[in-house]
Amino acid sequence: MSLADRPKPMMVPETEFFFEGARAGELRIQRCNACDKAYFPPRPFCPECGSRDVSVIKASGRATLYSYIINHMPAPGYEPPFSVAVVTLEEGPRMMSNIVDCPQTPEAIQLDMDLEVTFEDRGDVTMPQFRPAGKDSA
Repeated sequence: MSLADRPKPMMVPETEFFFEGARAGELRIQRCNACDKAYFPPRPFCPECGSRDVSVIKASGRATLYSYIINHMPAPGYEPPFSVAVVTLEEGPRMMSNIVDCPQTPEAIQLDMDLEVTFEDRGDVTMPQFRPAGKDSA
């Protein structure tokens, strides 16, 4: 099964900037201009203070691993084993993703490990994924 066969998120106007950024090789999130809190997932208002005065920013792409599982069961578009992870972006928000470019074992995937964003082309959509920091693309 090809990467293009993996499940794709539904795109809506509120998430357009996120997917355009991923296609351009940028991880874009939002920041509230009123309270300065960065947040994810995309929405038209700040989840902290409720302000609608929000901006889109380019995130650094650096993160740490907050939590994960290694799935050993088949799933559409994925060959087991594969990880499903929650990462904490350097800017503060957490997001769900996959850990790639490393063995899918507890020895290789460690909590609090330093990660960096990489992008996976799924045909008509590009998705951010995370890999161990400093790892060259495979």
